Amino acid sequence: MNVIELKGIKKTYHLEKLDVPVLYGIDLTIEQGEFVAIMGHSGSGKSTLLNILGLLDKSSEGSYKLAGIAISKYSDDELAALRNHYLGFVFQQFNLLPKLTILENVALPSIYSSSKDEDHHEDPKKLLNMVGLSERISHRPSEISGGQQQRVAIARALINRPLVIFADEPTGNLDTKSTKEIIKILKDLNASGITIVMVTHEPELTSYATRIIKVQDGLILSDERNESESAGVAKHHSRQFKRKPFSLARIKDYCVQAVGSLMGNKMRSILSILGVMIGVASLIAMLAVGNGAKRSIESEVSQLGSNLLMVMRGTSQKQGISSDVGARMRIQVEDINDLQSNVPGVKAIAGYVSGVGQVVAKGNNYSTHVQGASQIAVEIRGLAPSVGRFFTKEEDSSRARVVLLGETVVKEIFNSENFNPVGEYIKINRIDFKVIGVLPSKGSNWGRDEDDKVVIPLNTAMHRFTGAKELKYLDVQVEDYADMNKIGEDIKTRLLFTHRLPSFERDAIRVVNMAEIQEAMEAMAKAFSLLLGSIAFISLLVGGIGIMNIMFVSVSERTKEIGLRKAIGANNIDILFQFIIESIFVCCVGGVIGIIFGSGISIIITKLAEWDTVITSSSILLAFCFSVFIGLVFGVWPARKASKLNPIDALRHD
Repeated sequence: MNVIELKGIKKTYHLEKLDVPVLYGIDLTIEQGEFVAIMGHSGSGKSTLLNILGLLDKSSEGSYKLAGIAISKYSDDELAALRNHYLGFVFQQFNLLPKLTILENVALPSIYSSSKDEDHHEDPKKLLNMVGLSERISHRPSEISGGQQQRVAIARALINRPLVIFADEPTGNLDTKSTKEIIKILKDLNASGITIVMVTHEPELTSYATRIIKVQDGLILSDERNESESAGVAKHHSRQFKRKPFSLARIKDYCVQAVGSLMGNKMRSILSILGVMIGVASLIAMLAVGNGAKRSIESEVSQLGSNLLMVMRGTSQKQGISSDVGARMRIQVEDINDLQSNVPGVKAIAGYVSGVGQVVAKGNNYSTHVQGASQIAVEIRGLAPSVGRFFTKEEDSSRARVVLLGETVVKEIFNSENFNPVGEYIKINRIDFKVIGVLPSKGSNWGRDEDDKVVIPLNTAMHRFTGAKELKYLDVQVEDYADMNKIGEDIKTRLLFTHRLPSFERDAIRVVNMAEIQEAMEAMAKAFSLLLGSIAFISLLVGGIGIMNIMFVSVSERTKEIGLRKAIGANNIDILFQFIIESIFVCCVGGVIGIIFGSGISIIITKLAEWDTVITSSSILLAFCFSVFIGLVFGVWPARKASKLNPIDALRHD
């Protein structure tokens, strides 16, 4: 029975701008049970011929039949299944996986087998006993000699009961004693009926072969039979080739291999897990802080929205004509202290004036709304600056030329949204002002950009900017649980009295409940929570990119391992799934640790900073699912790169 039939095999390597022919037309037939030694000088093409015979490489031209199967149109995955089903390999460099035990190395090809039945596999322990290593099954390759490692490689080649064993310089790295031991094992295997194809440059080894083929310059120079040696009796019956099916049962094997690889590269795995852990922990902690801040702000805003009144001159519509019924009402600065002293339930009052000003800075001009406000407005209106500080009472009293800018103004006059203008000087209507802060972002309200304004001290505005003698309106903050309607009426009564207006002109004063502020602040709270969450998501995304980089490094470091796995039967899906599972496993472990760590950070923030933090089940679920998603997305690219590697190129990788 012919196990190998080659006709017109040619091989040319295409190197960028250069084509390098290696084989020029090989015709070869090898029968079952033969021990074939292929000899030739370096560069003669013998190794390339062996790689093509072993389905590790493809010919450029010609036909190849293995066990009667024409393989020219087979895909990479089908060739991998053929290698696993029919072939065994013994390499010069042994190619044992250093992180696996001797027993695990021997059993490795069975993982990628199309059948899990014991009838199709040898017992790896029996094979190790056969090669005299039964007492070393728990050792790792680095703990045994070179000759012993080659014996392990032979045992591995036998695990799936191969039809042919390909040996590439199997004694090239061994001493004389080990060489004799290895060649005797190969001879005994041949005597049992296994076909042996061996590449060697040592003439003394050819005495063990039944057939000697010499290759020179890509052609077969001679093909001689060794009459002193006879082929073994063929004991291997033809087996039906089955393509390896994908099943859920294989996931277990993928997981075992992935976990084993991760455990074998602890430092790389720890660094990967650390990147995900930091991202998930920051996500959990920031969402907890954001949710806590949102709850606190909502509580404060609810209080603010329910106890704030705006007081201004009254207007009315009569027959479609606007009537300024408050024309005789002039709200004065003195009214602030008077109302606080004489209206029960009033907690604080801030006065305001406003106008339009031309702001000049850095050669840019911008027209914006200028608001003069009492210092207490920082609390009543929530004007605590996002950058810098608010002005003091002393600065208000002394008419200091200081200003706080809205974000829109900063963007327009400094040409940047992220510029910090604190300490800069600007001109407002040709008057110099020092920037001491940036107002918090308010967004848009009723079609108006609340960030398109600047705030200066009330007395500065009245005496240096507008020249106004009266206030435009007042913000009145009342005590908790006070009767808002009663206080509003008391304010009207008091203002009518102090301004000597008749009681029937109550419409001259307008008092408005500022409920809309509550809505604006709630929107800001949601935006704040979203901002923190976005930052955390970016952190997790960066962790995912780190995983991808580490996985790419892993692919580079493990190229020879990938080549070996493909040589013994792993297909593209096997390699792809192993790397993806590694990535997902790292992200899952990092996600769980990150959730615990992030929860701990939230608790520490609550204890040390006295901030409210709220950890919700939805944020935990979101963080974990996103970490798994990150592992899947960022693991696919390097995994796909690994799965597409050509086995012979991977095996030759340094």
